[in-house]
Amino acid sequence: MAHVVLKKINKTFKGNIRAVKDVNLDIKDKEFLVMVGPSGCGKSTTLRMIAGLENATSGEVYIDDKVVNSVPAKDRDIAMVFQNYALYPHLNVFENMAFGLKLRRYPKEEIKKRVVDAAKILNIEHLLDRRPKEISGGERQRTAVGRAIVRKPSVFLFDEPLSNLDAMMRVQMRTEISKLYLKLQTTMIYVTHDQAEAMTMGTEIAVMHKGYIQQCDEPIEIYDRPANKFVAGFVGSPPMNFIEGRIISKDNQLYFKDTFFILKVHDSMQEKLQPHKDKEVIFGIRPEHLYDKVFVPQASQETTVRLTCEVVELMGHECYIYLGNGNGATQLVARVRGHHRPPVHQDIEIVMDMARAHFFDKHSEKAIV
Repeated sequence: MAHVVLKKINKTFKGNIRAVKDVNLDIKDKEFLVMVGPSGCGKSTTLRMIAGLENATSGEVYIDDKVVNSVPAKDRDIAMVFQNYALYPHLNVFENMAFGLKLRRYPKEEIKKRVVDAAKILNIEHLLDRRPKEISGGERQRTAVGRAIVRKPSVFLFDEPLSNLDAMMRVQMRTEISKLYLKLQTTMIYVTHDQAEAMTMGTEIAVMHKGYIQQCDEPIEIYDRPANKFVAGFVGSPPMNFIEGRIISKDNQLYFKDTFFILKVHDSMQEKLQPHKDKEVIFGIRPEHLYDKVFVPQASQETTVRLTCEVVELMGHECYIYLGNGNGATQLVARVRGHHRPPVHQDIEIVMDMARAHFFDKHSEKAIV
């Protein structure tokens, strides 16, 4: 177990390319932190600096209150699971899992006990005599995780370990790694570009973009209270809907107005939006907070808009409705129950749940409310 701290970490590559910019993270003992963001955001580079595979240009990496910038990777008491498994093809599963322990000259009995114990945790005892080419992708990934487990490190690092698996196997392995965390109760840092993995696995999520940490918080806080427009749009599937417009005042109440409709700002947000009266803002609302007025007939006209149903995607238990106003300026997505499929190319009245709306500053894109 370990407490990992990053203080003002920067990484600059040749050509003055800043991959990581002033990253500060406090990863508590036994925490499962997921670093998520698009390709090129700096998350894997940050992980490699924690592992000691990359040197930080500036800043400090602490493991249990000790600065480890100059400590070699092999002496940091960490174990890393890579995207490509990195298994030796000429060794069987047992030998792959035992390889690191043999290099450290552990006794044979201790090696056998650790490998067998890890294999039981991962349900691969029956595969110990097979070589990597004789097992599936998911089983290879389990072997790579097992090789990390046998070392009993203080910190586990995962660098997009599921990206080579098919969709069904990704879900299964996602669950297996979450179970593993609950069993081992060890500090884990996990890098992914998949926000679904981040939401379902992490006790904390750090969202990265262009080298910066945009927000670090519990998953539900990230989802319900995004710090800025990028976080709001990146976390959630389908992503949050955004409309640019202006806050106006009418009858002593604030409204959001764009080119085609006016929506009353919810009472709980009136005070926070007062300083933005007559200013441009970005209105955001998640697809699940758009409703067909058929199901909420009592909804006010001040929170209702008329849009055209352009495309319907049936997902089984739910349905995605793509809405527009005919000129391409407004495009929204609503997520509704799977048995509700409105006719395509017909107008429908959509109710906005304004109590669940978000507003962002037009220029800084930071959350207002």
